[in-house]
Amino acid sequence: MQVLLLEDEPRLGRAVEGALRAQGYGVRWARGLEEARDAFLELEPDLMVLDVRLPEDPDGGFRFAQEVRQAGYKGPILFLTARDTLEDRVFGLDLGGDDYLVKPFHLEELLARVRALFRRQAEAKGARLRLGDLEADLAGRAVYHRGQRVDLSLKEFALLEVFLLHPGRVFSPEELAEKVFGDAEKVGAVKVYIHYLRQKLHPQVIRTVPGGYRLGHEP
Repeated sequence: MQVLLLEDEPRLGRAVEGALRAQGYGVRWARGLEEARDAFLELEPDLMVLDVRLPEDPDGGFRFAQEVRQAGYKGPILFLTARDTLEDRVFGLDLGGDDYLVKPFHLEELLARVRALFRRQAEAKGARLRLGDLEADLAGRAVYHRGQRVDLSLKEFALLEVFLLHPGRVFSPEELAEKVFGDAEKVGAVKVYIHYLRQKLHPQVIRTVPGGYRLGHEP
């Protein structure tokens, strides 16, 4: 799952980014509105975590949420803010937010809220994805092969999830490195984890094709 984080404060931004990555999420951290707008178009995020107050606009997070909702974005939005009045919370939720976390907060609570938002989204979609003998429960982060659960690491699941959400699409090694590891130069790690998935699931679960890799089908 890809998360767009909008947070201008460096220390908090690094902490939130690190906590999300440690849970296997891909993260694009934007420090301001223009960077967030560019990241939104490039990333196609599954969830957004938005700081409300930004240096260039005290309602920047609210404004950005309104923009993306008007553009048709359907994913969950979690607001972060020190403004804890009832009016602010109601305004943010009415604007299209799905949750509202008041600063200061514990990272464990942030992660729990992110998991809950993804879980609700997956349940609403009935998000059990199937490909031949392979089945993935995105909400529960569980993978089954021929009915038997297969234990995957966070990064293995994150990599497989990219392919499951975009069947038929060819991803370059650099794209996968950016989505899964947050660094387009970690192509070697992508190759290693594709090897792991092939070992654990099936040699043809991910095929090497011209231009990169795509989700395969068992023969």
